[in-house]
Amino acid sequence: MELTILHLYPDCMSLYGEYANVAVLRRHLEAMGVSVTVDTTLFEDTPDFAHADFIYMGAGTERTQKAALTALLPHKEALRAAIDRGAVVLFTGNAMELLGASVTDAAGRVWPCLAFADFTTEEHDSREPVDVLACSDLLPGWVVGFMNKCSETHGVDTPLIQHVEQGVGNEGNAAEPEGYVSGNVFATHITGPVLVKNPDFTDFLIRRIFELKGWPAPEALPALPYEREAYEATVRGLAGPRCAGG
Repeated sequence: MELTILHLYPDCMSLYGEYANVAVLRRHLEAMGVSVTVDTTLFEDTPDFAHADFIYMGAGTERTQKAALTALLPHKEALRAAIDRGAVVLFTGNAMELLGASVTDAAGRVWPCLAFADFTTEEHDSREPVDVLACSDLLPGWVVGFMNKCSETHGVDTPLIQHVEQGVGNEGNAAEPEGYVSGNVFATHITGPVLVKNPDFTDFLIRRIFELKGWPAPEALPALPYEREAYEATVRGLAGPRCAGG
C-alpha cells in the first residue's frame, strides 16, 4: 500500500508546529504498513495535485497567508480536480479562509480566494488567543486545541464543529459552529496541532484515505498511548461535561 501526502508551503504556513500534523499522520499510516511519500511545495513550485492522496496546509501569519494565496491561485483548477476525484484535504488555522470566496484584510483590501465555498472572512486588528473545547458530529468526545484568530468568517453552511464550548467559532463567538467540511475537504481554525491533540480526528482521516484508495477498511487503528494520554489530560484540564456522542 502506497500513498502520497502533499504538504503546501511548509516553510511559511507552519505556525504553532503545524508541520506535525503531517508527521503524526505519516507515523500512524506507516504503523499500518503503508508506504508514505511526503511531497512539499514551496511558493515557486507547481504543486503536483494529480498524484496527491492527502493535501495539507497549515496556519501562517496574515502576510504569509496572502503569499500562499497568491502562489496557489494559479493552480486552483488542479486543486479542484484533485478534490473532485476524492483526495482528502485538510487546511488548518487561517489556511481555512483561503477555501472561501474572499478575505478582507484589516486595511480593507479584498483578496479573492479559491471560492470552493461561498463563505467570506474579515480580518480585524484585535487578536484572541484561546484554548478550544468543542464538539463535532463526525468525532466522539471533545475536540481540543488552540486558536489565535484576528478574523471572523461568515456564511459557512456546513461547519466541521457544531458547537464551541470554550473558545470562538467561525463568527468570533462561543457556543457557535466552527470550521468547514464538504465531502473530503476539512478545515478548521483549530491549531495545536489539531491532529496531534485529537487522535480520533487522525483516525477519522485515515479511514477516509483508505476509502479513497479503495483499500479494505482497517479493523483497528494503531494505538499510540502517549497521544491518547495527552488528549485525555488536555480534556481534564479544560474540564466540562462530555458532549453528545462522547
